[in-house]
Amino acid sequence: MLYVINEMVIHKETRRAFWPLALAVLMAACSSSPNAVRTAPQAAEKPAQKQAPAGPNTQEPAKGTTPTGQLPDLGNEDINGDIQAAPPEKSADSEKEASALLEEGFAAYQEALADIDHGQLEAALVKLDEAYAIVPRVKLAADSSLLQEKNDLRFLVAQRVQQVYALSQQFSRSRLRTGTSVNNSIPLVENEWVKKEIDSFTGPEKAYFLEGYKRSGLYKDMISKDLSTAGLPEQLVWVPMIESWFKVRALSRARALGMWQFIPSTGYRYGLKRDKYIDERMDPVKSTEAAIKYLSELHDMFGDWTTALAAYNCGEAYVQRVIEAQRINYLDNFWDLFNNLPWQTARYVPRFIAALLIIQNPAKYGFDLPTPDPPLKFEKIRISTPVKLATLSQALGLDPLVLTILNPELRFDSTPNYDYELRVPEAYGAKCLACIATLPQYVPPDVVTDRYMVRKGDTLGEIARKYRTSVDAIVRLNGLHSRTLIREGWVLRIPVSGFTPPQAGDSPPPNVKPGDSMTYIVKPGDTLYQLSKTFNTTVEKIKADNKLASDDLVVGQKLVIQAGRS
Repeated sequence: MLYVINEMVIHKETRRAFWPLALAVLMAACSSSPNAVRTAPQAAEKPAQKQAPAGPNTQEPAKGTTPTGQLPDLGNEDINGDIQAAPPEKSADSEKEASALLEEGFAAYQEALADIDHGQLEAALVKLDEAYAIVPRVKLAADSSLLQEKNDLRFLVAQRVQQVYALSQQFSRSRLRTGTSVNNSIPLVENEWVKKEIDSFTGPEKAYFLEGYKRSGLYKDMISKDLSTAGLPEQLVWVPMIESWFKVRALSRARALGMWQFIPSTGYRYGLKRDKYIDERMDPVKSTEAAIKYLSELHDMFGDWTTALAAYNCGEAYVQRVIEAQRINYLDNFWDLFNNLPWQTARYVPRFIAALLIIQNPAKYGFDLPTPDPPLKFEKIRISTPVKLATLSQALGLDPLVLTILNPELRFDSTPNYDYELRVPEAYGAKCLACIATLPQYVPPDVVTDRYMVRKGDTLGEIARKYRTSVDAIVRLNGLHSRTLIREGWVLRIPVSGFTPPQAGDSPPPNVKPGDSMTYIVKPGDTLYQLSKTFNTTVEKIKADNKLASDDLVVGQKLVIQAGRS
């Protein structure tokens, strides 16, 4: 049996040893999409070319040539070369013959899927071998309608090979787990970068560290069990310590949310649902399952946990680009890449190692770790009625936070209007179901938005004050990357609550002349921004004249305002 990767042919008996390299070639070829496949140049399909002269400072053949009896160069430049549609040879198969070959390839692929479902991985590889060997036999013209099918077959086979390899590795890990200490899975070096993070944890971040460690007790047992089932190192249970201090509703500036800090696109990729009522990135159970899938794939991709963790922080595509930019391709572990990674990512892995060192030996680093919170215990009930958690808690005589802590994925702390599994304290299931039947349905508020075109001199703070909202709400609603940078002409969506903002440039009361000072009594709905526009002055001047520490106003409050000039 032969395993074909473009012009390279690998015998079955050497395939196992060649898997990582084969997968790198295959997935580099297919990582963009089935519609834009990238692969190693297919020498067999290209017309003969004149050999280029060797480079001026090397004894090696010029790029694109191969010494007799040697494998082609497998450097990044060759692997990632753009695909060029090969012109059909004079003896090319007809469209009908090509179609028959593709049908044969897809049939072998379907048989491989069935073998994977039944856990017959070796048999699946045999079928995938057969399917992929057909790809170079399909000769097509550049405008053939079958090109997409050929590329699809190549892409699908590459995906399944990676899946089989990952499953095989997982099986091997589970078999060896009893004889191998998982605590040695991630090397705990204590270099200068790790020591800096230890100093931070023992200094300015010590209170956060202790709070995070205490909070970890709520979820640690659940995470450890899932990691063990997946055959991953138990040390990964502390990744949420670095990501969020184990806060299930933590939100970063990059819109990463939850204990495991998933951005929306990665959350969708690993099955975390988002809608009007829920965001499963905040669910500790579901987000843990997604994080384990992601971490497993990253480890299969990069081969070591430190690099996998770096990719978890900044994305596998970024790490892959850094690896490809290395002058020596095999220098690809985390510490080789350290200086070329973003500062936050370069710091991320040392922080993780520092946390592990402290947790393993707290006394050495001057820590007296608190007793972790007890694990969450609950049962589930299935309901389809929207109900406010606070109302249900009150009816059951529970602390209002209990149901919120058990169901953090509920965006409005209310259940959705479709079938939903609600977590409730143990022994409360029947009581909750009976109680919900007597409660009024809750309708969460819709986010009403207005549109505002940014004018010269506008700031987000002024716009937020004008519409009685917050800068954070505007930034979040518009996906802005900065709290300070907006440009004239931008159209922003502004969250409003039935509030009609005052029009800029409204005239001051007729009895007030420019330069006059007056005492103004604050009325309902007044804002500093509105008053500044009404009296042709500025928010800062009103605050300075009245020694105001914030923008908040109280109905009935007296303000001294000096009208400006029109």
